[in-house]
Amino acid sequence: MIWKEGNIVGKILSIVGGIIAILIGIILLFKWIKIFIIGLKFCIVVSLLFGGLMALLFGLIEIRDARELKKMEQEEKK
Repeated sequence: MIWKEGNIVGKILSIVGGIIAILIGIILLFKWIKIFIIGLKFCIVVSLLFGGLMALLFGLIEIRDARELKKMEQEEKK
């Protein structure tokens, strides 16, 4: 019985700790909203840059693969 009660206490402490962390996070979000928005803007810019770079690289790889496939098909016809 003691182990089961200890398990319940651990779960309750976990829930209380989570609620406290959420409250502190909300308070700090409102306190540091300008910094948060700057960070969010930075994340959007970085995501766009890396996403564009990946799209460019994948496009170049597709073109290269298409050329190699065309060469292979021409060699097979000979």
